[in-house]
Amino acid sequence: MTHDEQRIWLIQRLLDEKPEYRDFRIPTGQQQQKDLLRALMNVRLPDPISEEILTVQDEYLAEENRRAGITDLADLKPIPSDSHIYLWQGDMTTLKVDAITNPANSGMLGCFQPLHSCADNIIGSKAGIRLRLRCNEIMCAQGHEEPAGQAKITPGYNLPCKYIIHTVGPIVDGELTREHERLLASCYRSCLTLADQYQLESIAFCCISTGVFMFPNQRAAEIATATVRQYYQETGSGIRTVFNVLKDKDLQIYQRLLF
Repeated sequence: MTHDEQRIWLIQRLLDEKPEYRDFRIPTGQQQQKDLLRALMNVRLPDPISEEILTVQDEYLAEENRRAGITDLADLKPIPSDSHIYLWQGDMTTLKVDAITNPANSGMLGCFQPLHSCADNIIGSKAGIRLRLRCNEIMCAQGHEEPAGQAKITPGYNLPCKYIIHTVGPIVDGELTREHERLLASCYRSCLTLADQYQLESIAFCCISTGVFMFPNQRAAEIATATVRQYYQETGSGIRTVFNVLKDKDLQIYQRLLF
């Protein structure tokens, strides 16, 4: 199958899983097809699926991610004051590092809202169906929701990173408290600890708990940078840390804190 044929084939297989989609017509436009495939992946429960579908999906997503472009950490420069710390603005799912962080929710199964713009949704869409299946195995074995401040690790699947480290940040619904700050610091420390346990050499952090979790951006960045630096001091870890931002305002905040 060609790349376009793979996309249509995958859409049809996922439509076939649901009787209510039986009469659904696949659109002819390429972007419409891509959006439909992503939406079907977003809403799909972690139910069993054939290895044939997963194999075709992996081939398709690997090519999609390749076409999106990959940024290798080896091509980036650390900040002048610390050779272990990097600041980079861009799409974290295109980073070739040992691990990226996923700002997960307590269910740890990804975002089920079709085409949502949150990092959890984008990571799940580009990693593929295997990610939700693996997260479901982890959560079934755990037997309860993931508490804020902790971390779990999975393969990166079709992403250029080797692993994804999932962490649930605190939700700030109202006034920011010391407990919110403690939990956010715990997210960064838990991710770094897990990365070192797996002997990873690099990790990329998104702006955990900002955005829909409503943690103030300035304070979140202060906690992130301070926690990482404290971790280095206390552990002597040699892991390289990338602070990844998307928004210009976050870039400016981190530049003031790191340079």
